[in-house]
Amino acid sequence: MAAAAIGGGLVTLIAWFVFKQVSLPAFNTSMVTRGLSTAGIVVTVVIVAGLLYLWTKRGVQGNGPLAWLTVVVAYLSPALIVICSLGMPLSASKLWLHGIQVDQVFRTQFLTRMTVEGGYADMNYADMPTFYPMGWFWLGGRMANLLGLQGWEAFQPWSLVSISMACCLLVPVWQRLTGSLPLGTVIALTTTALTLTLAVDEPYSAVIALGVPAAAVMCSRAFHGSWGSTVGLLVFLGISATFYTLFTGAIAVTVVSFVALVTAIVERSFKPIVRLAVIGFGSLAIAAIAWGPYLLAVLRADFPTETAAQHYLPAEGTEIPVPFLAPSIVGLLCLIGIVYLVIRVKNVHIRTLGWALIGVYLWIVASMVLPLLGTTLLGFRLEILVVLIMATAGVLGLAHLYEQYRTREYLAAVVAVITALAGIFYMQEIPAEHQTAIDSAYSDTDGNGERADKFPADSARYYSEIDEFFQGHNADVVMTDEKLFMAYYPYYGFNAFTAHYANPLGQFKQRNEEMATWAENSWDQSPQEFVDTLENNPWDVPNAMIFRGDIESPDDGYKAHLAVDIFPNQPNVRYDAILFDPEVFNDPDLWDVKQIGPFVVAARVN
Repeated sequence: MAAAAIGGGLVTLIAWFVFKQVSLPAFNTSMVTRGLSTAGIVVTVVIVAGLLYLWTKRGVQGNGPLAWLTVVVAYLSPALIVICSLGMPLSASKLWLHGIQVDQVFRTQFLTRMTVEGGYADMNYADMPTFYPMGWFWLGGRMANLLGLQGWEAFQPWSLVSISMACCLLVPVWQRLTGSLPLGTVIALTTTALTLTLAVDEPYSAVIALGVPAAAVMCSRAFHGSWGSTVGLLVFLGISATFYTLFTGAIAVTVVSFVALVTAIVERSFKPIVRLAVIGFGSLAIAAIAWGPYLLAVLRADFPTETAAQHYLPAEGTEIPVPFLAPSIVGLLCLIGIVYLVIRVKNVHIRTLGWALIGVYLWIVASMVLPLLGTTLLGFRLEILVVLIMATAGVLGLAHLYEQYRTREYLAAVVAVITALAGIFYMQEIPAEHQTAIDSAYSDTDGNGERADKFPADSARYYSEIDEFFQGHNADVVMTDEKLFMAYYPYYGFNAFTAHYANPLGQFKQRNEEMATWAENSWDQSPQEFVDTLENNPWDVPNAMIFRGDIESPDDGYKAHLAVDIFPNQPNVRYDAILFDPEVFNDPDLWDVKQIGPFVVAARVN
């Protein structure tokens, strides 16, 4: 299993290096990359289908060359799909899907932080343990260090590599669970294609989502006596808690605990509860590697902590996902999955998939009700789990049907051809499904101040000059609303940009109020009084600031913005402008002020 994951990661990384050495045209301005992407998918699927057909038809086994080739290709095939469907379309850009927009800003900022600091540092606040799960970002930072990349530069290759590793790992996992290499490969490729279509913009959650159907099947095995599955679940839940705790909570509460309880009642045995305890304590021990410092800091805090991380309920979070009604290949596969779960309910392993599906649906419905208590469970993000569980059941259902008629002549060939064509049809649309996200990767200005589509860059092209200015003054804590700057450069921020990604230990709301007070009082203060106010605040003292403004027009003031959480409204964030009096910076003994593009930057004089 480890060989499959490592091999998939290495193949993807090598492909990424090769893509960066050639000059493929931008995806959003040419059809060449689209054609190459489709061609790569076709070749991959045809070769895999052909080898698996020979494996099935001729009973290929043992240590012969063809057997080894089939295993290697099957194990690496998910990585090849990742490379062709996303690696190639993004090859001429240094950014990941959605570029540096919306949530990708915060993810990039965290990876930038983890690249320069190998500990538990928060993405924004100085001297504070991270609240956001650090597992994926810490590993990405180590890869960035190994390759000599800046944090923002490593986001794309690490996303590709980590997703490929998780997808390739699925092949031997499902081979072990089903006892069939062809079936394991088909399930892995199916979940790979679905995840690449529906959830890949958030790579650290995607790698966890991929394993949920397998984890559900392992539940039944674990609670019926398999210590191997028990350990596997323990490790999966522990790692998922360090990557993406939402899925961990959903799986642990609605799947693992529920299945253990039902099994204990049905079998009138206490053993499933014992195994549940082993899984729980073991996974918590792994999770503590990432969460320990933060939890200790919360216990020691002398103020109440609050988080807005779950204050979000978009339109898609108000509807129950029903993919089995979609008029598409995926819809048909999910419909087959629903039927299979019903007719095979007496099979303990298949029944567990059904329990998992019910549990996920319960979580989604609960998320719609919890706003009455001022929060949500972010249920809309679990739609990918619904699709993956149903689609996995659908593949198992088709495999079961095939087994009933496998002696029919030419049936294996027909199944191989239809499966290959269906896979090609769906996978070739993956880049098109991400058209807008890929366009942003090419049109956004990257950390080098350049756009991948060669059009003129926006105001982010001035960031390098601002960074040089701040370095000249040994600045480290910046007060700004210019979040892209903070994503590309590892400065600490006086405050986070929104409450939803802010560390509860950082007292986001109180810092916002402090900044608003600074701005209001600045119009009645001298430069020294303003500095005294900054230095007397209970948190880190900002020694650099970035505003929007014009030194030549001081009457307009220097502008920044504060993000205000207004949940349960949607949109859930309001931005309020605050204006500082330029006169409080007009003392060369206290501040060095400079106009850089549309920005007014101020740094404390050492």
